[in-house]
Amino acid sequence: MTTDAAAVRAGAFREGLRQGRLVPILTVLAAIVVVWYGAAVYLNAPRLIDGYERRDQAWDTGRLISDAYSMRRPVLPAPHQIVVELDKTVLDTPVTSRRSLVYHAGVTLSSSLLGFVLGSLLGIVLAVGIIHIHTLDRSLMPWIVASQTVPILAIAPMIIVVLASIGLVGLIPKAIISTYLCFFPVAVGMVKGLRSPDPLQLDLMETYSASKAQTFWMLRWPASTPFLLASLKVAVALSLVGAIVGELPTGARAGIGARLLAGSYYGQTIQIWSALIVASLMAGCLVWLVGAAERQVLRRMGSR
Repeated sequence: MTTDAAAVRAGAFREGLRQGRLVPILTVLAAIVVVWYGAAVYLNAPRLIDGYERRDQAWDTGRLISDAYSMRRPVLPAPHQIVVELDKTVLDTPVTSRRSLVYHAGVTLSSSLLGFVLGSLLGIVLAVGIIHIHTLDRSLMPWIVASQTVPILAIAPMIIVVLASIGLVGLIPKAIISTYLCFFPVAVGMVKGLRSPDPLQLDLMETYSASKAQTFWMLRWPASTPFLLASLKVAVALSLVGAIVGELPTGARAGIGARLLAGSYYGQTIQIWSALIVASLMAGCLVWLVGAAERQVLRRMGSR
């Protein structure tokens, strides 16, 4: 069965190459890797040259490049150094160990998903209220927009401190920060979606003497579904950012934010970059999952 699955993936890869879908992605990826290796030499070279001169050692370009790609604490680690670190902390370390990036990713993911659910529900509720209550539209919508002008790095410590004073620590504060970030795109997208039906369609519902609830469930909600699903893809990525930011001011011992803090304290740039790569892969997977759900829902609704 494993062989069959590998054959299917290989066939899908070849089909993607034939249709030209993967070529642009692979080209950009290759360009990023080439630029990254060049930047690693450029940024690490001054520190290496200074060390050569202090120790009065002879060096040439070949040695400089080799040493730049093998520094223990580089300014910018080379891609292969990050791959080695990921292999050590993801594949070779038990997932229950605090040295495992899988363990830390799970801690961050739990608060991120909780914040995503809470933020999505909050955004939907606010959008429904704004659509049906004119006072909320005029009074609440400007405050929703204004809330996003406050930098999350400034407000996160205050949220942590306030919640800790009433005994809320651990998962909940981080989830609330994620909620703060991801409710906005859902609210704005849902408002636009709920207002998207044509006036003629609304007039037709009134002609049929439909109630507000019937108009909502039979016309406004189906019309807003594509807007909601598109907003959720933005919100799920923001929820992960919120969870990581929420771990920074608490001095957390677990989570992607904790790995970033530990790496910055001890100058472990390879650890920092490996945590960032894992966070980006997590965000990509979450967005892909929401996108897959979006395609299934829209297909069932009759969209192409």
